[in-house]
Amino acid sequence: MKVLLTGATGFIGSQLAYRLIAEDHEVAIVVRPDSQLNILQAVLPRIQVHVYDGSYASLLHALQAAQPEVVIHVASLFLAQHKPEDVARLVESNLSFPTELLEAMSQLGIKQLINTGTSWEHYQNEAYNPVNLYAATKQAFKALLTYYVEAQGFKAITLKLFDTYGPGDTRPKLFTFLRKTAKSGETLCMSPGEQMLDLVYIDDVINAYLIAANRLVQNEVHQQETFVVSSEKPMKLRDLVTIYCQLLGKQLSIQWGARPYRPREVMIPWNKGDRLPGWEPRIALEDGIKRAFASADSDK
Repeated sequence: MKVLLTGATGFIGSQLAYRLIAEDHEVAIVVRPDSQLNILQAVLPRIQVHVYDGSYASLLHALQAAQPEVVIHVASLFLAQHKPEDVARLVESNLSFPTELLEAMSQLGIKQLINTGTSWEHYQNEAYNPVNLYAATKQAFKALLTYYVEAQGFKAITLKLFDTYGPGDTRPKLFTFLRKTAKSGETLCMSPGEQMLDLVYIDDVINAYLIAANRLVQNEVHQQETFVVSSEKPMKLRDLVTIYCQLLGKQLSIQWGARPYRPREVMIPWNKGDRLPGWEPRIALEDGIKRAFASADSDK
């Protein structure tokens, strides 16, 4: 396939780029002028890099040069809680940029897209109830995408992600904090820890994107589809930490209840979505954590 990818300098996007290259697909990426490409260093010679300077023209140029069969949109600005000064950035990153991307695609007759959504659009397991402004912008973009599907003949698949993890993940998420705590020996202040997390290993996540891309290329999508990428085995935060410590062979200093739950904390993940046909999670949590440990040891 010829693929144009956004978000390639993030954890999920970079892993997707590596996998696409490994399977001999042609990959073009769209990055911002200040993006750091170090994470892609090993495959950068095989990637077509286009810079988005904030203008519609730069997106149009990238698409003209790449001529992709499928556009995979992973880029987003994630903020668990926003401040007033964050609103413009959230709207620009999660609405303005991808909508201009759709418009440029439409102008060039490129009409197959994989979009990335979030389970956080479904607070308290509702059909739509955004946990935060980030989730609201993701749903808002999907509404804009529907226009291009209905009026411009696009075919689109939205993959709604839950929590993701794996080797090389430096995002400020659970396993990053646990890894730093294990190294420093300091006490980690946590919430009471009764919330359930749905963790999906990065290789399984990437498999979902590739299966979705094949559905589009093989003309198996009529208009617009939405699927979840879920382990279907949510687990309490406290129990996850217990498993992590057992596999690490070391007890960490955790102060449970030292932090309050976030506003609108997701206590039970959404469980009403449809699974992508042909996809299932293959890497069990314990195996995924062990792989992350092995990767960290090899980097020492």
